[in-house]
Amino acid sequence: MQRKASRPRLVQAMMDVWTLPDLRQRILFTLGILVVFRFIAHVPLPGVKLVALKEMFRESLLFGMLDLFSGGAMAEFSIAALGVYPYITASIIMQLLVPVIPSLQALSGQGELGQQKINRITHLITIPLAALQGYAMIALLRARDVTIEPLGSLTIASIMITMVASTMFLVWLGELITERGIGNGISIIIFAGIVAGVPKIVGEGIVEAQGGQPERLIAYIILALAMVVLIVIFVEAHRRIPVQYARSSFRGGRLYRQSGSTYIPLRVNTAGMIPLIFAIALMQLPATVATYFMNPTGQDPNFWNAVYNLFQSNTVLYQALYFALVIGFAFFYTFVIFEQMNLPQTLQQQGGFIPGVRPGKATADYLNGIIKRITFGGAFFLAIVAIMPFVAQRITQVSILTIQSTALLIAVGVALDTMKQLEAQLTMRRYEGFLK
Repeated sequence: MQRKASRPRLVQAMMDVWTLPDLRQRILFTLGILVVFRFIAHVPLPGVKLVALKEMFRESLLFGMLDLFSGGAMAEFSIAALGVYPYITASIIMQLLVPVIPSLQALSGQGELGQQKINRITHLITIPLAALQGYAMIALLRARDVTIEPLGSLTIASIMITMVASTMFLVWLGELITERGIGNGISIIIFAGIVAGVPKIVGEGIVEAQGGQPERLIAYIILALAMVVLIVIFVEAHRRIPVQYARSSFRGGRLYRQSGSTYIPLRVNTAGMIPLIFAIALMQLPATVATYFMNPTGQDPNFWNAVYNLFQSNTVLYQALYFALVIGFAFFYTFVIFEQMNLPQTLQQQGGFIPGVRPGKATADYLNGIIKRITFGGAFFLAIVAIMPFVAQRITQVSILTIQSTALLIAVGVALDTMKQLEAQLTMRRYEGFLK
């Protein structure tokens, strides 16, 4: 196929995608599923004061994160208020349990069949987690006086069942995208929720900036673009570890030895966004517990009022602890993933070795040392991403345009992963892709 030199490569690659019937069908299927998801996200549940609910989500970083995963459905208290967050929680739990429980370790070593069984267990864990999170959300709304009136037991049960069913339905939609569409389905659904909320946030920020100083909006845009560039660099950054393979084969009754070389790409940010989620949940726990025991406005503050005020996101203590926790969880989760990969044993079984390093324990020590060094850079990057919203708000003084750095991290990562999948599809068909 001849290319016109005047067309940009990205534009031509998009045209190439649409000329291929199977890829075009996959993209249209993915878009159709996302339309269904956005429709579900706007079907409301009864019994709450929406204005007070939105204000509560705006004030809390944790609730904002949960609303992020639900694509804005939680702040609207729709039937999809929980989004796919219970499934993500179940997946994290399974990742932590697999290296600890021998039976799960055995399943993970059974290939595709074992992975299907682990996925089935993950789905089963999602159901009680969704029910617990649904009830916790209702209890929190009642404690914050966000509900319109006292909800009866039957109404609460109906809301919980609806939330659980919607969560499992969204998980099923995500798996359909993975199977028949483009990209990882769960990530695509989260990505769609993030993108859907961008116009509203930017519009409100522009209105706020126009009422004050427009240069604050310009500063925000510059910070946002810088964050995107930084995220792309660190998401794609990896350390290449050279590996050589020695293979033997018999031909004509003689033994021939052949050698080949490749590399192991060790990512700088192996943990992804998981440390951010863990750190936010832990930092919001004291303030959430304090809300049940603190004295209401107008009464003398007690100990729990002080705890609640101390763990607000605008305090220096909160931001410092948040920074440190992100680094700690990044190291913890990276080493959990690295232990599951078991690279030294895999290399030895496949006849591979790192030049200049003995197989076995020496290889394990060598790789562990590299992982520790590069993870420090990845953990520091995640910590910077975590506190960037607070820095942006202090610089720009535009509160509504507080940079959702975690949202940027998710959106950029999903976009890059989807583009790589399209790139692979085009490359198999001898087309030039997006990223070359």
